[in-house]
Amino acid sequence: MAVYTDVSAEQLGAFIAGYDLGELLSYKGIAEGVENSNFLVHTARGHFILTLYEKRVAAGDVPFFLALMEHLASRGITCPQPVHNRDGKTLGKLAGRPAALVTFLEGMWMRRPDAKHCIALGAALAELHLAGADFTKKRTNALSVSGWRPLYEACCERADGVQPGMKTAIEKELSFLETSWPRDLPQGVIHADLFPDNVFFLGDQLSGLIDFYFACIDTLAYDVAICLNAWCFEPDHSYNVTKGRGLLQAYMKVRALSDAELEALPVLCRGAALRFLLTRLVDWLDVPPGALVKPKSPQEYFRKLRFHQAAISVRDYGVEAGKAFA
Repeated sequence: MAVYTDVSAEQLGAFIAGYDLGELLSYKGIAEGVENSNFLVHTARGHFILTLYEKRVAAGDVPFFLALMEHLASRGITCPQPVHNRDGKTLGKLAGRPAALVTFLEGMWMRRPDAKHCIALGAALAELHLAGADFTKKRTNALSVSGWRPLYEACCERADGVQPGMKTAIEKELSFLETSWPRDLPQGVIHADLFPDNVFFLGDQLSGLIDFYFACIDTLAYDVAICLNAWCFEPDHSYNVTKGRGLLQAYMKVRALSDAELEALPVLCRGAALRFLLTRLVDWLDVPPGALVKPKSPQEYFRKLRFHQAAISVRDYGVEAGKAFA
């Protein structure tokens, strides 16, 4: 979440008037994250989250995201729900951007998740994958392997200014992944961005999932790889095998991972690390002037990528193929 587009009280008041939410009482920008403009909105009917879709989110994809949230909720996944306006629509326009209101989800995200949080996340991720199995809408993952080279080409000439040697390292890794990427693993709805700040807890209990604006149809185990990257490394960028084992075993108690999925995990983790290295690098180099956002360091994922490149098998992540609960 972030704020790239400012919204005046008059603009927002006119937008809210199209909903049965009462008068606008207050609002404030949410500065965390890097993708869309988000605001916490307080009306006479309560609190809501307003999102203006920017940057990598195509307006034509937004109905997919909103319909997915409604579908997942109908299958028991706790996530924000789109608010329908008086015309029955969930998508409108504000300040020249596609915009939607969703319900406010109680909870807070864990700045320093521990093993029990990773276990809760693993189970929730598997439940999300199962809940999405009968979702009929389709959206290709524009930020999967076929989308990485254009990102690289957009920033490669400046990459060494962030860290010496980064350009050559990324080029080599990209070439490897383009030829080695697994393409025959189980597919389905994935969140594709389930970082700790998109998972809410009340105490130690997971209370819901948010920010589905990268969700798509892709390899389910790739979503697991994204979460291993996001949840199981320490501040010094070392991999915490206890967290990884907990996440993977909790996931597999809900949805089994095949030996093929487990064997592909090191490559999938390399791809997940490169994906976020590239998007962070682009953001780091191209933050719009005046944006209320602090870009995240691409160097974090450069270091994580080094770990995955050295991994020999899924055993390095805490489990063994064929012996998931040993």
